[in-house]
Amino acid sequence: MNRRLQQFLEAENITQSLFADTLGVTRASISHILSGRNRPGFDFLESIALHYPEISLEWLLTGRGKMYRETEKTATEAPPTPIPQLPPRKVSRIVVFYDDNTFDEFSG
Repeated sequence: MNRRLQQFLEAENITQSLFADTLGVTRASISHILSGRNRPGFDFLESIALHYPEISLEWLLTGRGKMYRETEKTATEAPPTPIPQLPPRKVSRIVVFYDDNTFDEFSG
């Protein structure tokens, strides 16, 4: 895993220092993981997933698949339907209902 983590840092042009600061860990811990001295724990991996959602954790842990997760959009997806433009309108009244069964009404 340490080699794949190093590949990710190089691909993203992230220094070990910046990576450590982003994850909230010591710089020495990153150095130890990259050298193979220490193995990352669950909290470390969870922090990677939180701060770098584009990385595939399956790839990072096992080497299977691609470095980056597949995006939800695909090339075959139809373009989004444009939202129709509505004519301009003015707000004439706003009613706010409260959980004690009272309300306030505001007129424009």
